[in-house]
Amino acid sequence: MSSVLLKNADCVLTMDDAGREIAGGGVFVEGNRIAAVGGPDDLPATADEVIDLAGHILLPGLVNTHHHMFQTLTRVAPAGQDAELFGWLRSLFPIWQKLTPEMVDASTELAMAELLQSGCTTTSDHLYIYPNDCRLDDSIEAARRVGMRFHASRGSMSLGQSAGGLPPDSLVEDEDDILRDCRRVIEAFHDPAPLSMLRIALAPCSPYTVSEDLMRETAALARDTGARLHTHIAECAADVAFSRERFDLTPSEYVERLGWVGEDVWHAHCVHIDQPGIDLFARSGTGVAHCPCSNMRLGSGIAPVRAMLDAGVPIGLGVDGSASSDAGNLMSEARQAMLLQRAARGADAMTARRALALATRGGARVLGRDDLGALIPGMAADLAAFDLRRIEYSGARHDPAAALVFCGPTPSRHTMVNGRFLIRDGAFTTLDPGPLIARHGRLSAELMNA
Repeated sequence: MSSVLLKNADCVLTMDDAGREIAGGGVFVEGNRIAAVGGPDDLPATADEVIDLAGHILLPGLVNTHHHMFQTLTRVAPAGQDAELFGWLRSLFPIWQKLTPEMVDASTELAMAELLQSGCTTTSDHLYIYPNDCRLDDSIEAARRVGMRFHASRGSMSLGQSAGGLPPDSLVEDEDDILRDCRRVIEAFHDPAPLSMLRIALAPCSPYTVSEDLMRETAALARDTGARLHTHIAECAADVAFSRERFDLTPSEYVERLGWVGEDVWHAHCVHIDQPGIDLFARSGTGVAHCPCSNMRLGSGIAPVRAMLDAGVPIGLGVDGSASSDAGNLMSEARQAMLLQRAARGADAMTARRALALATRGGARVLGRDDLGALIPGMAADLAAFDLRRIEYSGARHDPAAALVFCGPTPSRHTMVNGRFLIRDGAFTTLDPGPLIARHGRLSAELMNA
């Protein structure tokens, strides 16, 4: 079993229960697990590989709880640049209808490369459209090449415009076909074991794109097979209005009626969740993926994150789709989460360390992972190191953890997943960004021009 010693960091931000921040400390990795964390006296003197992190901060790999990776192909699409959610979707559905398996593959690889640069080591992805023989398998294959820890969500849309839904009928699937494919991907790919690199979630897209029957049947299938459940709710005012008009229920009442609450469920956005909904999620352990950049970009509003945290709702961060946030940088989301709560509730509404907690242990909890999100012996060897000697941090090194959020974001110097460096000295080890960008750019142009 190979070993790696990362030593002499200016700060080791452990995110453990005690919130330890260790000056001059390090981490000892054996295989794919963390074996020791602490100061020089707590660590072995040597290892198969030794890396001196003087001038760096070392922290757990970040956890991304919500993404639509295929959308990297349609960043800043002109028709949707200044639209709210429903108008934005209507402008992009016709473009996404031309998506191909190669496009899913390339967009997944590029999105993961972007996330790794931000120190993110575990990501979910919500792929909910499957035109032209696209399959979830296409994104899974790309994730395996990159080497990122992956929670792949088999999304779905079944409620077309003719049935009162938002998407065009040409983009929806038959519900029996959806459920069959959901079972197939769980049986083929889902690995519930500790330190798993690949898990499957089931993810009907939203109340305005799927039927109540599909929501119920999907929940039953997930609980029969041990998969988790994910969807969007209460993202914008129009989303809430749809739930009230179609179901005579608030979004939280809707998901409660369908059995979509519990520790195996996480919902994206929840910008307009009400207090009874917050209380319901807190009681049931239902998670939330907070995506501040996307919410601001689409003018959706400010999620009541501080109120949810105070109530005990599990919350992680998500970059959301790169056609609504236009970037896939999870450290940027941590910074914006902190600033947005301060804009809404005052300068003490969220600290930098609380934002980092959402990006690490918070995200791990939302995804149902007790084996990552902190630098603790026995946990996954997923970590990120950032160089504090960069110009952006000059004058802020007296508080490295705060500097990382207030002064960033900057690219990681090292990103390790499952004991393996995927970024080493600022360079990717499992992909070549030049050809990837060229391929992705070519496919983006094909899709936008189609």
